Amino acid sequence: MQPKELQVFQYLKNNPYASQQEIANNLQMSRPAVANTISQLIKNGEITGRAYIIPENKEVICIGGANVDRKYIVKNKLQMGTSNPTTSMQSVGGVARNIAENLGRLGHNVRLLSVVGNDMEYQIIEKASSHWMNLFSVEKLTNYSTGTYSAILDNDGEMLLALANMEIYDELSVDYVKRQEAHLTNARLIIVDMNCPKEVIEYLQSISIGKNIPLAIIPVSSPKMERMPDNLEGIDLLILNKDESETYLQMEIVDQESWKKAAQTFVQKGIKHVVITHGSKGAMYASSSSEGIIVPAIDVNEIVDVTGAGDAFVSGMLHAWLDGTAMESALIAGMVNASKTLQSAETVRTELSNVILNNELEEYLS
Repeated sequence: MQPKELQVFQYLKNNPYASQQEIANNLQMSRPAVANTISQLIKNGEITGRAYIIPENKEVICIGGANVDRKYIVKNKLQMGTSNPTTSMQSVGGVARNIAENLGRLGHNVRLLSVVGNDMEYQIIEKASSHWMNLFSVEKLTNYSTGTYSAILDNDGEMLLALANMEIYDELSVDYVKRQEAHLTNARLIIVDMNCPKEVIEYLQSISIGKNIPLAIIPVSSPKMERMPDNLEGIDLLILNKDESETYLQMEIVDQESWKKAAQTFVQKGIKHVVITHGSKGAMYASSSSEGIIVPAIDVNEIVDVTGAGDAFVSGMLHAWLDGTAMESALIAGMVNASKTLQSAETVRTELSNVILNNELEEYLS
């Protein structure tokens, strides 16, 4: 590409709905020059019509939470009604955002869809995330605050109290998602967490079925299992934990047999691939061609921080699956990524890359 073509191409990659006048203003070009450049890019096959979606760069689209997480560790016994000496730490989080960063670090082309406030908290998220995912579609809402999660812990790391300010996700609406339809219908994979309202998840399910795009649903807590679609047909992947499974199915998982039965029940309801994690016992996988297999968890000698390990498991698994690995083997990649994240103080470990994960996987399997 010529320099001007490359400038326009990069602008459209981040903003496929941009008008020619907007591009001209931002790139300091004339509108006719922009029109000619776009025509040439279309002629060369670099972009394809309105909204100028770049065809060869299909994205993994992650939809849901993007928060700022804060932890306060009380030095002595917590006393209510007075000031307590603490140490504190801050990180960016949100299930969809964490998965997006993991996948971005693993080399995938990722776009985040979420709603945030126009505030300092989003600036923190933007700074930590922008290198690993496309944030152009994130919508800033002036009358809301970016989601935050604040936990008060004792010296042993046990939670004493947590405060979640997640009201903004009620504004993650079908109308907002519809405005992203050009991206969604060109996606390689759609991943949605259950911070999204039920009607949004059902709308994404309809796009997935209509356009034959894989859809992965990731619950975030047992109470939010009520947001599962009424009809589970056409959902490609459901990755959830034991508690979430028990809540939805109204059954107890007490042994290997009931664990397998729970996974099989989801498959019978129409989900193609089901993974139920069970802490240190590993994960149960079931599909239409597999009645249920257990992939054991990887023992970790010293756990530094559990935050982000579940998201790392999901990301490692989906990364391997997208690369064509059989699901049973992809689960092992997820376990490896989760085990390394447990040994890291970071929610998403900064050393993560495709090469690093492959080396870690080879070392584990050797």
